[in-house]
Amino acid sequence: MSDELTNDERAELEALRKEKSKTGKKGLYLQVSQKGAVSLYGMGRFPVTLYKEQWQKVIAHMEVIQQFIADHDSELKTKETRE
Repeated sequence: MSDELTNDERAELEALRKEKSKTGKKGLYLQVSQKGAVSLYGMGRFPVTLYKEQWQKVIAHMEVIQQFIADHDSELKTKETRE
């Protein structure tokens, strides 16, 4: 198997690089997925994707989530981020 890229692979890679640079991929950012959901990028290797009503439910419960994290702080681990 060759390590060389085909012309199609090079073109696809270049298109992905352009798309990535267009949206400024440092930090968190949002996109509409192909299925019409909201994808949050920048949290890890894969996006967190939820439909609108799911995000609204999470946002509505933000205080509960923050309190849960505070209450369980000693049990929770943190992931080091690469920047």
